[in-house]
Order: sequence, then C-alpha cells, then structure tokens
Amino acid sequence: MPPFGRVLTAMITPFTDDGRIDEDRVDRLARHLVETGSEGIVVAGTTGESPTLSADEKVGLFHSVKRAVGDRALVVAGTGTYDTAESVELSKRAADAGVDGLMAVTPYYSKPEQRGLITHFTMIADSTDLPVLLYNIPGRTGRLIEVSTLATLAEHDRIVAVKDAVMNIDHTSQTVHDLPELAVYSGQDSYTLAMMAVGAIGVVSVVSHLAGRQVADMVHAADAGNFEEARRLHHRLLPLCNALFVESNPAPVKAAMAKWWEPVGRPRPPVAEALPQTVEAVGVALAALQDVTV
Repeated sequence: MPPFGRVLTAMITPFTDDGRIDEDRVDRLARHLVETGSEGIVVAGTTGESPTLSADEKVGLFHSVKRAVGDRALVVAGTGTYDTAESVELSKRAADAGVDGLMAVTPYYSKPEQRGLITHFTMIADSTDLPVLLYNIPGRTGRLIEVSTLATLAEHDRIVAVKDAVMNIDHTSQTVHDLPELAVYSGQDSYTLAMMAVGAIGVVSVVSHLAGRQVADMVHAADAGNFEEARRLHHRLLPLCNALFVESNPAPVKAAMAKWWEPVGRPRPPVAEALPQTVEAVGVALAALQDVTV
C-alpha cells in the first residue's frame, strides 16, 4: 500500500488581505481538497510558501489542517529547511501536532555533499516516529539526491518515500528499479503519467486544487493498468498543468483559486502576483477541461 495514499495535494497557504494566515480558509480549503479527491495533504511545502512562513506559523497550520480533515486524509508536514537543527525541531513540533508524516526537502542554498544529505535526512528521520517523504527537487534546491544516496537513506525504517520533482524519467526509472522498497511520488503534475508508467505510485499535485477529481481519476486509472483512460485524462489535464507553471509556483494557482474558488490572498514577497495573461491562460485551460466556454 502507498504510505501516504496515491493523490496528495501540496496545499497553498491562504492569507488575508494584510498577509496573515487566513485560518477560516485554511480549514475550508483542507476540507475542499479532501472532498475533491485528495487522500493526503502536504502542508507548508513549496506551494504553501514555506520559505516565508515562520516556524510558529507552520506549526499552527499543522494543527489546523489536521483538525480540519481528521482521519479522512493524511497530513504530511513540510519540516525540511536548509538548517538541520531547525528541521529536527520543527519535525518534533509537527509530531506533537498530530500529523501523519513528514516531508523533508533537500537543503537549499548550501548545496551539501551527498554525505551531508545522508546526515541531514537521517537526523530528521531519527527525531520522531513518523514516516518521512523525501523531496528531491534540484531545480529549486541546487542539489540532486542521487539514486545511490536514496539507497542509503531507504535503509532507514522511517524513510519510506520520495517526492520526485527531478523531471528526468531516467532518474525515476533508476530509482524505481534499484529501490523497490521506496515509494516514488511524482512531484510535477505534467510528469505524473509518465512516472507512473515506470513505477511511481502517485502524485503530490498542485493541479488538484482546481481539478482534483480528474487528477485522481487519472492516477487511479494508471494504477489499475488502464493506460488508455489515463492517457486520455493526462492530455485533457496537460494544458492546465502547463498554465499553472508559466510563472513561479504558487503565484498562478493562488490567483486561480482566488478567481474560481475563494479569496486566498496574494503570495508573500519575493513571489510576485501572477500576471493577468497567466490567469487568463489558466482560465482557458480550466474551461477546456470542464467543456465550458469562457
């Protein structure tokens, strides 16, 4: 069984007009995601603007989202930072908040060697009894977790999965082939079907904010071996996948949710608000997916 379900949403963090966390909309959004197909929610990840959230804000979100979804979905807390000691402390606080798992991103900016990554992730995994989802996204962190490093880390009882946003099918294939005990999740919506074709088990999605049912249907079709249906859904979803990443995530998805769901506030600086033409492109893709006219 997949350790965190097959469809997780990397949840945005709703803000009020003055930039504070909007607790009411955090609650409503978490429930909305579960009701539209998410089996798990990743809180305070990249899409949740983790670099601009304080430790106390993150812990507050962990409590809020877990309280909102209860046992209807798993809550995975983004606790990795570029400081190992800070990551360990945040992981302990997340465990105290009652979350179901931890997500630890590759330390960014400092670009540690592979042996440093092993120390970093091992210390996080040792700090609680929770299962750990590694987050491999070299395009943002500047450092790839190599397959040989993943192999060493997978020997740890609590390191059970990796969110693969490497965007390299050869890397995914090698990971799946060499490490059958490590669950691989797509970390890039447009790559999900291709990654599942070589052995990934699901996705940590951004697109599921707006098209949760379709993302879930695609993933479950691929899991069942119905690749004809999965391929059909992939091609229907692809324009939306592309539109949501025309600018730096999460600016497009926050603007789209504000327009077609509820106000969720602007991204915190330095992330800029999405341009009008980006929002228009998202709208066109969303309308095509839903077979309506904008």
